[in-house]
Parts: sequence; C-alpha cells; structure tokens
Amino acid sequence: MKSKAAVRRIVEELKVLYPNARCSLEYKKDYELLFAVRLSAQCTDARVNMVTPSLYQKFPTLEAFANATYEEVGDAIRSCGFYNTKSKDIVECAKILLEKYGGKVPGTMEELTALPGIGRKTANLILGDVYGQPAYVCDTHCIRITGRLGLTDGSKDPLSVEKQLRAILPPEESNDFCHRLVLFGRDRCTARKANCDGCPLRKDCDYGKAQK
Repeated sequence: MKSKAAVRRIVEELKVLYPNARCSLEYKKDYELLFAVRLSAQCTDARVNMVTPSLYQKFPTLEAFANATYEEVGDAIRSCGFYNTKSKDIVECAKILLEKYGGKVPGTMEELTALPGIGRKTANLILGDVYGQPAYVCDTHCIRITGRLGLTDGSKDPLSVEKQLRAILPPEESNDFCHRLVLFGRDRCTARKANCDGCPLRKDCDYGKAQK
C-alpha cells in the first residue's frame, strides 16, 4: 500500500502536468454526455466527437431520440461500432429519462446503472462531471496506470480497482485524478510502452523503479 505522502505526490504531479483536467468528450447537455460515453465503448473519444455533432443535430432533443427507430439512430452512429446495440440503448435510455426522470439524468449510482447500457464507469463519470460528486472512473488507462504505480494490486477488474482507489485517494481529488490518468495514459504511460525515462512519477512508481 502506498503511503499517504506518495499518493499525494502522485496527485500533485499530475496536477502540474495536466492542470485543466476534463473529459475529452464534447457535450452541451447532460444526456449528451451520457450518450457520448455509451458511444465511446470500444471506440475512441476522437471518433465519438466526430459523430456526435451531426447526431445531436439530427436528434436535437430527448423526445427526438425517444421517438426515433433503432435503425435511424444506428445509421447516425455507424462509424462508432456496435451501432445496433448502442442505438437500442440510446433510444430506450431516452424513453426512460423522459418517463421516469422528467428528462433529467439521474444522480445516483443505482439509478444510473439501471439505465440501458450504463455501467459503473459511465455512472461514475456522470456523477463526477455532472453532479460534482467524488467519482472513480476506472477505464483501461486508470486500471493500467494505477497498477503500474502500485496504487492498486494490479487487478484488471474495474470494481476492485475502484474500491482500492476509494481507500487511498482523497474524494475531492478523485474525478480530476481519473481524467488526468487518461491524458497521462495517452501521452506517456501507454498500453504498449510505459516510457519510464524522464517520467515525473517514476520516483513513486513501483513499475518505474523496477526498470533499469
């Protein structure tokens, strides 16, 4: 288990590297973020950001999504992959948001994960970015990097990683910390190579310290 001092140094170093932590998905309305995250499954954020402007122009309201057919939405998101499943989830989700929540995206883990296609990762992102709650978004970058750093035990299970991070990260830092890990994972600590030479986190990183 990392010392509190080491955890704090990692958190602060990432703040220096990425002072403007934010989700890279572009959106204007709360439900647009919800749908964009659903589209990002097994798809890059860059691709999603290319698709959503025309998607939201074609379906400018929740009512428009709810009244659309799966095929109509699927045609608009085809390049994101798995469009049949994603389109069904989006249409059904729009219906539930209107019928059950008055068009608002709900603000609890239980409510969010009950929506079609929404898991804990997406729910945590919504809770953090929309509602300002402590949130631990355990995507592939977070799982990989926290394991290398030694903040977690190397588990690949998102829920296990989330529980371990909740035990050591200050709640008020959690959401931005996870956003910064995404940026760090794209820039330096990639899946293909850790790029430890010159890494500002190396002094507190279990993986980095083990490299010669």
